[in-house]
Formats: sequence, structure tokens, C-alpha cells
Amino acid sequence: MRIKNSHIILDLVTALAVTLFFSCENNFNDVKNVGVLQNQPIGEAESIDLKYTEFIKDSVRLKANLISSKMLDYSNRDFAFSEFPEGILLKLYDDDGKMTTITSRYAIFYTDTDIIDLRGNVTITTHQNEKLVTDQLYYNEKLEWVFTNEPWVFNRSQGPLHGIGFDSDKDFKNFQMLEMGGDFELDN
Repeated sequence: MRIKNSHIILDLVTALAVTLFFSCENNFNDVKNVGVLQNQPIGEAESIDLKYTEFIKDSVRLKANLISSKMLDYSNRDFAFSEFPEGILLKLYDDDGKMTTITSRYAIFYTDTDIIDLRGNVTITTHQNEKLVTDQLYYNEKLEWVFTNEPWVFNRSQGPLHGIGFDSDKDFKNFQMLEMGGDFELDN
């Protein structure tokens, strides 16, 4: 009797294992695909020419123009971001219509923190033809603050500055260097 019951139990366990094996095959593939989809961008855009305008009184004024050949949207992540793997050209306009341009070979914008990380030959050229060049630059959009810990060169009309690391407001009026170099004119 015991031998007969053990065959029945063995047959039931085998049938259950085979059923579970075949029923989980599609689910396992679905689980694998979910992981892949979470790592993929939720959207892709090519040849971007985004204009940010401001409505003042009865007119519209152009404030910024973002140009990029490719953008990847990762807003499906817990820490959402947009990536510009082929770089950006950003044109910023002040209240008088004067333009400052920012270029980089790569950029990433973190939505939750409003931090923009620019990398690879980052160049800021002001309307006065002053030029700041560095390998990496961060911009805090909320605070309108620029900073880096990388070496930089700032070619300006008074003479070039260079150093490693700085913090500044967006207009470079409150400019603090971590390590400095170049020619300086000091006020007494």
C-alpha cells in the first residue's frame, strides 16, 4: 500500500512541477521585458528646436531657444531626467534681446532637482564675446547658479582668467573661484 501511495504522490508532484514550468515560461519573459522597458527611455525626439517665450503686456518675448539633434526622455524613472546624448546649443536672451549661447557635447536635465549637467567642451559665449570653457558645468535652474569643480578658462576683455572650480550667479557678477590663475586687477 505504501508503494502505491508513493507512486501517486510522485505522479502528482511531477504533474504539478510540469504545469508550473509551462505556465511560468511566458510570465518569466514578461518579467524580463519589464526590466528592459524600465531602462529604456519613454520617449525619443530628434532635431529639437524648442523655444521658451514670455508674455509681457501685449507682446511675446523669446527667452531661450534649445537646439539638439536628439533627446531621450526618462520620465518613467523614479528620478526622472532628460538626456541629450549628442549635445545641445542653448541660446539665452536677456530683457534687451542680447544673446548668450551655451554649447556642450552632452547634457542631462534632472527634472526633480532642476539641475542641468553639461559635459564635453562646455562653452558659454556672452553677448560681449566673453567666453568660458570647461569640461563639465552644472546649472541650478531654480537658483540660477552655475558651478563646476573642473579646470576652466574665462576669456574676457580685461584678460583671461583660469582656475579649477568656481561658483557664480548666471550673469557672472557674483563669481567665486576655488583655485585661481590668470591676470587680475584688484580694487583698493
